[in-house]
Parts: sequence; structure tokens; C-alpha cells
Amino acid sequence: MPAHAAHHDDREIETLDDFDATVSARGTLAGFRVQAVDLTDRTRQLLATDTTGAVFLGCPMREDAAAKVRADGAMVFPPVPNLPFNPYRGLLYSPDELFAGLAKGYEETPDARAYAWFQQTKADGDIFASMLRSIHDDAVSDALDELLRGTRVVGVMGGHAMARGTEEYAGAARLGRELTRSGLTVATGGGPGAMEAANLGAYAAPYDDGMLTEALQLLAKAPRFTPSITDWAAAAFDVRARWPKGGSSVGIPTWFYGHEPPNPFASHIAKYFANATREDGLLARSNAGVVFLPGAAGTVQEIFDNATPNYYESRGEPTPMVLVDRAHWTERLPTWPLLTALARERSMESRIALVDRIEEAPAALKRLGG
Repeated sequence: MPAHAAHHDDREIETLDDFDATVSARGTLAGFRVQAVDLTDRTRQLLATDTTGAVFLGCPMREDAAAKVRADGAMVFPPVPNLPFNPYRGLLYSPDELFAGLAKGYEETPDARAYAWFQQTKADGDIFASMLRSIHDDAVSDALDELLRGTRVVGVMGGHAMARGTEEYAGAARLGRELTRSGLTVATGGGPGAMEAANLGAYAAPYDDGMLTEALQLLAKAPRFTPSITDWAAAAFDVRARWPKGGSSVGIPTWFYGHEPPNPFASHIAKYFANATREDGLLARSNAGVVFLPGAAGTVQEIFDNATPNYYESRGEPTPMVLVDRAHWTERLPTWPLLTALARERSMESRIALVDRIEEAPAALKRLGG
């Protein structure tokens, strides 16, 4: 899964390299959309290039360049000062970006500052702030679609409470590793617990099996993100530093649950302010199916959020759903009986499975067409 590819065909420019390549190859920026690219050192090119109908979203540029492109009929949305995030961003987040400054404490990172801003502006009811959140989330969705275009994505859902150092966590990590090695792109809710474990497994996929065993031992020293997110995240970055060439996966977390940090093992992080957009987007993009590990209310919600479009076939043919841990889903939280009742005599009936052990999930997914 490439970190980024030029998008000249859809007329979006998201990096300075894309900008230079487009100007050189096309000789025009007419009709292009330029997102969050610093153009302060590209004044000569802007003055010499047709920008009719172009849109510049959060692109710093010198005043003479801005005046010229406006005179061409381009729209210029200037950067918004004093924000802890860029609402016009063209690419997804990386762990290094969200956790920058972690050595000073998690509270100093862009991730924590964005959550603090969200809490403050949500309390204020500021319409400008809510508009910025919407623009940001739409830009993230656009970047996520571009990243995943043409890939087979499998969602792995499960609870945030699953602790490092447990067999359940190790099993979820092995699942993520096996799915990645089979050629699928693992996508999770991007948080701690089962989500982190699956992203860790994807990260471990290029290495020999012993790497994951060692990584699990290192991570067990900071089993939960409480009481210290700093220590929890630092343990993950220690693993990344020791094995720096990990496999790719996607995390899709939300600042709505900002007390839960994103995990650093997802190579691409699509973080949203709006949880509903995040939930639906994660499931909708899991075109190769979803594996549901034991969880609580959030995972139950995700099961039926996924079952609904499968039931009505509103996204086309139903996608596979594999629930793991028979006792959990039939006794503790009896979701499976309701799911099978919904599926009866419908197309989705052949696309759902319940397995006892996490090791059975990949084969079940493949059997269902994932």
C-alpha cells in the first residue's frame, strides 16, 4: 500500500513534489485543487502559470502570488492561524506526526492539543469551529479513499480494554499478521487494546515470527494507556525504533473518544472529529469483510452498523462478518442469535460465521469470500 501517489488525473495536488510535477508536465494549474502545500517559495511559478478556476486550500503563499491567482479567478482559502491541526490536509496522519513532542509528555503532542481544542470549541458551540471540523473530516475521508483505492481491506474490531501482555492481545496481533501476510490491508478503529494488537500484527508481518514475540514482551511493560499515555506510547515507539520497517495498516480513530489515544502501529491514521463519520467510513471501506473480536457496547454497535447495509444490500453484495469467541457472542453478549435471525433466508446468511478461537478467523473469512 503506497504512502502516497500523485493524483493528477483527479486534479488534486497534495505535496510540493506533486505541484512541481504538475506545473512541469501540464504547464497549467487551471481547475486544479491544491491542498495544504506551502507555496511561499513557488511565487515565480504561480505568477507564470494559469490558475483559472483553481482552488488553493490552506496554502501559504506570498501576497503578490495570492493577488495574481485571485485575479485569474482562483479561490484562495488561507491557512487558519492558531489551530492545532490543518483542516485542509491532503494526506492522512502518521504516528510520528500525531505524537510529535512525546518526550515532553503526551499532553504536548498535536494529538492531545487537537483533543483539547475540540473539547473547548464543542463547549463554546462555535459555528466556525464546527465548520473547520467538518472540512477536516471531509479532507481525511478524501485522503483515505485515495490511499485505499484498489486495495482489499479487512476490518478488525474489538474492545479497547484488551491489555498488552495477555494471550488475547497476542492472538489479535497474530491475526493482524496473518491477514497482512495474505495480502489484505488491515484496518482498525485505531485505538488501544484489540485495535492496537491487530495493527501491531500488520506492522510485524515483514519480519520473522520471533520479532512479534519479542515486541509483545517489550510492550507488556506498559500494559494499558492508563495511568500514563506517555509511557504506553513510548513503549510502542521503542518497538518501532528497534524494528523500523514495519508493514502497512490503517487506523481510524476519533477525537470524540479523545481520552483514548491512537495507537502508533497503524502506518496511516485517519483521525476524525465526528465519530459517526468515522464508524461508518471504517465499515464501508472494509470490502473484504470484518472480524469482530470480543468487545462491549462499541463492538456490538459496530456489528449491527455492519449488518444493516448487508441486510439491505445498500452497498451491494454483503461482505463477510466473522465473530470470534462463541461464549462471548452467544452468552455474555448474545449478539449472534439476533444476527442469524436477521440473516435468515437473505444473501447475508452465507456471509456470516461464528468461530471459537481467533486462529480460526482467517480461514472463516476466506471461506465466506473475504
